[in-house]
Amino acid sequence: MTVHFIGAGPGAADLITVRGRDLLASCPVCLYAGSLVPAQLLAHCPKDARLVNTAPLSLEEIVAEMQAAYAQGQDVARLHSGDLSIWSAMGEQLRSLRELGIPYTVTPGVPAFSAVAAALEAELTLPGSCQSVVLTRTSGRASSMPSGETLAAFAATGAVLAIHLSVHVAEEVQQELAKHYGAVCPAAIVWRASWPDELIVRTRVGELAAAAQSNALQRSALILVGPTLSQQDFGLSRLYAHDYDRRYRPRGDEPRFPAGTEGA
Repeated sequence: MTVHFIGAGPGAADLITVRGRDLLASCPVCLYAGSLVPAQLLAHCPKDARLVNTAPLSLEEIVAEMQAAYAQGQDVARLHSGDLSIWSAMGEQLRSLRELGIPYTVTPGVPAFSAVAAALEAELTLPGSCQSVVLTRTSGRASSMPSGETLAAFAATGAVLAIHLSVHVAEEVQQELAKHYGAVCPAAIVWRASWPDELIVRTRVGELAAAAQSNALQRSALILVGPTLSQQDFGLSRLYAHDYDRRYRPRGDEPRFPAGTEGA
């Protein structure tokens, strides 16, 4: 028996990985985050699967469901939204399973910031402009932020910021970011990226609060900030330059990787 933690992706039912879909289809028990995971994904579960919505459950109750399945020798699909590596509360569940000696696996999912970037048709790391993306959030009731992890500290780097779970404090976000990015820096707020009712609001740092308020955007919306969201005057990547010497396209009199060594 194994508990399979599966990242469901950002929302669209067809953005789950093939591995995740196949694991869902193989498990007689599925614990899913009903407030965030689309119901269409449950169609991959066996027809007679036991489906448990974990939205109203405590950690202890969730682990108890896993223990019950373990006692019966039944594999469990533990379906979380987005990707499991950030803000998924997976860590505490894994710790409990390790203490109980219950085996588990982890299957990643498409993260929300990737779905937002796709919705905006944006490459976030453009040559000569930005090469870093910071995934962060503001303090909330469930989790406070460490003292060193502030919006001001991250904004000072000039990186693209993907700010989760913070649209309800858009005024505070705007004030912190304007000091570093300036009021005209491109920004966007995207609610339910990849869902059928996806909402995209393109704005600027100086208008973040007004944009959030006028569109009545809810807590699950993601704020993306950085010059690359709309930048067109960026340099070309050297990767595809005609004279760039690379393993699969040797160039020059003394290439780093001579022809015939591609598979070495």
